[in-house]
Amino acid sequence: GMLAKDSVVFIAHKNITDPLAVPTTIQKVFMVDSHIGATYSGMVADGLHIIDIARDSAQQHRFVFNEIKSIESIAKDLASYMMQATQYGGIRPYAVSILIGGIDEEPRLFEIEPGASFLGYKADAIGSGKKAASDILIKEYKDNMPLEDAISLGVKIIKKISETKINSENLDVGYVQDGHEFTILE
Repeated sequence: GMLAKDSVVFIAHKNITDPLAVPTTIQKVFMVDSHIGATYSGMVADGLHIIDIARDSAQQHRFVFNEIKSIESIAKDLASYMMQATQYGGIRPYAVSILIGGIDEEPRLFEIEPGASFLGYKADAIGSGKKAASDILIKEYKDNMPLEDAISLGVKIIKKISETKINSENLDVGYVQDGHEFTILE
C-alpha cells in the first residue's frame, strides 16, 4: 500500500498455487467504505473476517452519525478487536496482517499486525515478501508521487518478489482518489 498524490493505492499478489483454482474467486483488495480500501496477508478466513469487521465499523458509524468514519478510528477498532483474541484463553490470535487506508481529511494508510499493534505509514508492505518490498519502497517511494507512478511502483515490486509470472489473474489493484469512490481495477 502507498500514499500517492491525493490518493491511496493497494497492490496485492494472489498467490495461486493450485492449477485448478479459479483466479476470479480469490480477492485480495477490498472496498471497506466509499473512501476506504484494505488488503490482507495471512489466513484467508481471518482476513475476510477482519475486513467484514472494518466494514461493519464504517457502516455503523455512517448509519448512526450520518458521516464517514476516519481511517484511523477504523484501524484502532480493528486493533482493539484483534487484541481481544490475544488476551483470552480458548481463542487464538488472528493470523493476518491488514493494510487499511483511504482519504478522510487526507490520505492515510495503517498496518495492523497479528499482535494487534498498528502504525501509520506513507508506504508499507505485508506478507512473505515484506522485507524485499520494504527495501524497494525505501529506495524508490516518493512523497506526492502521481497515482499512476504509485501503481507502477507497486506492480514493479510484486514482479521482483514474486516467484510466479504476474498477470491480471493473480494481481489485484485498488485505489481511492480524493473526491472519488474506492475503485478496484479489472
